[in-house]
Amino acid sequence: MKLLPVAEARARMLAEVVPLPSERVAIADSIGRVLAQPVVARRDQPPFAASAMDGYAIRLADAPGRLTVVGESAAGHGFEGVVAPGQAVRIFTGAAVPAGADAVVIQEDVTREGEFVTVPAAKLGQNVRPAGGDFTAGQTLLDAGLRIDPWRLSLAAAAGAADLPVARRPRVALFSTGEEIVEAPAEPGPFQIYDSGSRTLAALAGGWGAEVSRARPVRDDLEATVQALRAAEGDLVVTIGGASVGDHDLVRTAGQALGLQLRVSSVAIRPGKPTFFGVLADGRRMLGLPGNPASALVCAELFLRPILAAFQGADPALPMLSARAEAPLAANGPREHWMRAQVSFGDGLTARAYKDQDSSLVSVFAMANALLRRAPNAPAVEAGGSVEVLLLPRA
Repeated sequence: MKLLPVAEARARMLAEVVPLPSERVAIADSIGRVLAQPVVARRDQPPFAASAMDGYAIRLADAPGRLTVVGESAAGHGFEGVVAPGQAVRIFTGAAVPAGADAVVIQEDVTREGEFVTVPAAKLGQNVRPAGGDFTAGQTLLDAGLRIDPWRLSLAAAAGAADLPVARRPRVALFSTGEEIVEAPAEPGPFQIYDSGSRTLAALAGGWGAEVSRARPVRDDLEATVQALRAAEGDLVVTIGGASVGDHDLVRTAGQALGLQLRVSSVAIRPGKPTFFGVLADGRRMLGLPGNPASALVCAELFLRPILAAFQGADPALPMLSARAEAPLAANGPREHWMRAQVSFGDGLTARAYKDQDSSLVSVFAMANALLRRAPNAPAVEAGGSVEVLLLPRA
């Protein structure tokens, strides 16, 4: 099998991904979805000059001085008249600044006596939020390809959006293979282990915007594997285990029975070398991940995550960061190595790679909050040296 560099393998996978059609969803249902079209402001925000404080709207020319209070402007209902010389209007935060007024003095700085108020000197525009100070009509507020989070939802709502055009969720069909895999609550045999890979990958893919269907583990039987692949409905089929070329690794052979054309046969990566990707005869994309949990999860971060982003029209680039190595790192071998690590956020980012990087260890992944990248044949790194990290979102 030809080992492809990680970047080339990812590029070949992404070349086979076409963004999915869009659909409109209620803004309340848009969290986690990717915008298919920009969000454009329909009007200025705020649509009028508004007070930033509780106080009195005045004419700058009248301050300092003793003014007559002639009305009130509150949020939702403003003062409809014009502030004339010698007049002031009681105003509250967020309320429209009335015509004729060009400053607001806060209530703590004035003296109120019945219908009169004594105000100090002021500055032009003091405590006034200008019309369009947040955004203006016709302004692009959110670009296509952005994933909606609560803060972006707030901006879209402020622009008056009731629904949003978003990419359809990519449909992912997922299953594990192997005689050794059993799904809880079934009792494992003496030589079996519980299936953790498919549950974890289903959660990851769902968080990355996919609609996931997860089938039960498939035993090491060619016909059963072919049938499982044939029944897997989706834009992308993801398998865990059986990706290599051993006697019991049947996933590639099963895929070839369904017309699989490989675009990536294996990757020069540690862990995860057997990872493959191709296109089935019916057009479904297929990503084969190794069975060892760390291998599967590392390769999901590096390949499945960008693939799902590309299906949704989002940027598939990985958000790599620079950090300082907490301890020395040995020179790397010929395969790109992605090490589970712990990043500390203090005076800059500091990364500590876990000593045991065995690809079967789920416990290490549960502690890690980052992957530390070591380039092929990278030289040794001293403590304090620069390393690249990919953060793993943790609660």
